[in-house]
Amino acid sequence: MTPPSEQDARLHDLERELTLLSRHFIASRGPRIGQSLDRSAYVLLTRMETGEPLTLKELAHTFQADVSTIHRQVGTMLRHGLVERIDAATRAGARTFRPTPLGLERLEADRAISRAGAARLIEAAGWSDARTQEFLTLMVEFNHGIERLEELSRDHAARPADEPPAAQ
Repeated sequence: MTPPSEQDARLHDLERELTLLSRHFIASRGPRIGQSLDRSAYVLLTRMETGEPLTLKELAHTFQADVSTIHRQVGTMLRHGLVERIDAATRAGARTFRPTPLGLERLEADRAISRAGAARLIEAAGWSDARTQEFLTLMVEFNHGIERLEELSRDHAARPADEPPAAQ
């Protein structure tokens, strides 16, 4: 058996750390008390709030998911009043969706819980503001690199095209 290269070992460690980060971040939010959105609604609303209403196909492209999966998730959000359907004649009759005021309100409430969880993680790590900013800058660079790699168009990107990178 060939020993792993240094790059293979780094990638192994990176994958493990990203998995742990995801698990710790979700756990840091605490019990779901006060949270009103499931993970898929949270992620979809986060994308939908960044611009013009989107079609199911555009959402599926953004999240590299099957249209039927997005259709089910958006359908559930419609039933709960989190999004609304817009019949847009300007988009060749395609049905588009946008968040409702209720959806945005619940998204912001859940974000407050996420921010509090992030604050707990940063405090537990004993990080300074400068260290936290360094981590944020690296995360933004990393995510921008992923977005370029996936060649997401400006219309479907996870963040608004005019959003500036994190402050240095």
